[in-house]
Amino acid sequence: MVSEFWQDAHVDVPLSIQFLLCPVVLLSLLWVTAPYGRHHQPGWGPNLSSRLAWFVMELPALVVITWLVLDSPARAAAVAWLPLAFWVVHYAYRTVLFPALMRPSGKTFPALLVLFAIAFNILNGYNNANALIGNAAAGKSLLTPHFLLGALVFWTGFAIHCHADHVIRSLRRPGECAYRIPGGGLFRQVSSPHYLGEIIQWTGWAILTWSLAGLAFALFTFCNLAPRAISNHRWYRQRFADYPAQRKILIPGIF
Repeated sequence: MVSEFWQDAHVDVPLSIQFLLCPVVLLSLLWVTAPYGRHHQPGWGPNLSSRLAWFVMELPALVVITWLVLDSPARAAAVAWLPLAFWVVHYAYRTVLFPALMRPSGKTFPALLVLFAIAFNILNGYNNANALIGNAAAGKSLLTPHFLLGALVFWTGFAIHCHADHVIRSLRRPGECAYRIPGGGLFRQVSSPHYLGEIIQWTGWAILTWSLAGLAFALFTFCNLAPRAISNHRWYRQRFADYPAQRKILIPGIF
């Protein structure tokens, strides 16, 4: 199965760029925390409202892959349209539902980061559309161990991610802006289960699509979110003297 993965993979320039972005993003975010949310800082240029920023920067992730797959012969192949449906569910949540459910806080989001996210989402959507189209062209089947395992991992990660978002939203009453220590679910074990859920989810995507594009996305997700989980954990410990000492950063019992 592993040899099939590499033999079927076609590494082109956009995919190579995505892989090269991973260490750049990891090292950059370990050095400088992205200035949005609780880590917002002035001096990063123009800002958008948080709700508008999330909608604008996530929309290309929803549109690009959908347009490319549905505009190709792959739209008739279950091996393409079913994973696409998984993708659409996630990004419909991130693009529409997540910002709509945000508690009003007056926080803003640097336009520079929005532009970077748009560029990445276009690149990532293009690469993963090509992976789905390629799987359909090769006549691959959904009835494989890696698809079934990957789908299970994907939806497990999505459930973890959505539950953690719900816990965070529930900490604030209407009109409040104060931060509190989250608890319940995987928050008992780690500071950022929402990031853990996304990492698990896109690892599942890489497994179910069995593609280099999926691998690139899973790797980028880790490189993007692990440093932020570290920053969040440090922020909680500095802000709350009673923050649970046993709580890990991202991986229960390990890290």
